[in-house]
Amino acid sequence: MLSTTLTRRLGAAINAERHELPPALAGFALFFCLFSGYFMLRPIRESMGIMAGVENLQWLFTATFLVMLVAVPLFAWLSSRVPRLHFVDWVYGFFGLNLLVFAWLFLVLEDSVWLARVFYVWISVYNLFVVSVAWSLMADVFDGRQAKRLFAFIAAGASVGGLVGPALSALLVGVIGEAGLVVLAGVLLGIALALKTPLMRWREVGGAGRPGAPLSESTRKPVEGNPFSGLTRVLRSPYLLAIAGFVVLLATVTTFLYFEQARLVAEHFPDRDAQIRVFGTIDVIVQAGALLSQVFITGRVAQKLGVRMLLAIVPILVCVGFIGLALAPTFAMLAALMIVRRIGEYAFVRPGREMLFAPLDAESKYKAKNFIDTVVYRAGDAVSGWVKSGLDLLGQGAVLVAIAGAVCALVWGVLGWYLGQQADRLSKRGSETADAPPSTALAGR
Repeated sequence: MLSTTLTRRLGAAINAERHELPPALAGFALFFCLFSGYFMLRPIRESMGIMAGVENLQWLFTATFLVMLVAVPLFAWLSSRVPRLHFVDWVYGFFGLNLLVFAWLFLVLEDSVWLARVFYVWISVYNLFVVSVAWSLMADVFDGRQAKRLFAFIAAGASVGGLVGPALSALLVGVIGEAGLVVLAGVLLGIALALKTPLMRWREVGGAGRPGAPLSESTRKPVEGNPFSGLTRVLRSPYLLAIAGFVVLLATVTTFLYFEQARLVAEHFPDRDAQIRVFGTIDVIVQAGALLSQVFITGRVAQKLGVRMLLAIVPILVCVGFIGLALAPTFAMLAALMIVRRIGEYAFVRPGREMLFAPLDAESKYKAKNFIDTVVYRAGDAVSGWVKSGLDLLGQGAVLVAIAGAVCALVWGVLGWYLGQQADRLSKRGSETADAPPSTALAGR
């Protein structure tokens, strides 16, 4: 009786039906492990970016984009040959081995500038791939209506991991060093991989793969298409092109703020361990705010007001913040804007963005989504990094950057509202045709 009561209350708290609790908790735990590991590594990456030279950040962004151009076709080639049931095993296994190699290199090549640059680029690739694959898995496990209710809670696992990870990084960096943190991140990645199995098993019973569910495709077959089908699928679909545009604008706003953060931290905290602790502290504050929003607000906003509200509200707030920064270009204003942007992205934009893919077919969820999450995102990073450097050369300080950021944020919000409307329409159509044969044309409508 007690167990039933607790289950009912927990389900009500996270907006889940009773049979959805186990996979929702597994998804939460998976993202907790991923983000605990990543956020232990993130402060190391930021300090290495500064070590490589703040003035060289745009080159590191460009290098990351070029690596993505090579990695994404290989990723798509693998997904065309490995069944979806085992695809995550291959990707996470590969990155786990990479983590062990870097742990060894940190021990033998201490304070190497070139190792710092390589690790910075690699961790930027690692982050996008492991997170993109995890969200592809979630979009594969849950259908569109389940995603609206559960993705916010699952994303809260990322926020809890984002609290624990930087706290562990700040506490342990002096004890086990950077190499030890990298090994610990690898262990957490392995636990996340183990959680994939119960999720895929439930998919066939109560999730997107249950009998009669829309787009119920077998996970025992590879994703159709060739190594470049992610690109071609995006180019053929106005809906996916709009998502790509949304991601470019997100990357642009993020890059403008990121460069300013790196510059100010380099000026005020020259010591490397101090930089790691500062970045870790900032991450803790942001993740705490995001967690509260994800648990109590995001899912209910998506269910009652639709995905469009999740995707539009944060860009509008960021636009207002950029206008405030143009009027009062101070560190306090920049810090407030950064906090709003990052909390909003984790609590609203990211879950809403992943909901856009839930009504689509497997090729869109894995190949097109990965192309957008990696190549398109890092292309936006690289281009906006050079634009930011060009604006700095004009000598107008933060004012000109703030004006450009406000314009980008406004367009970002309008596009987010449009995409949310389209996603709500596709989800409704999918629920109305749950007994119909699966369709692969949704992504192009």
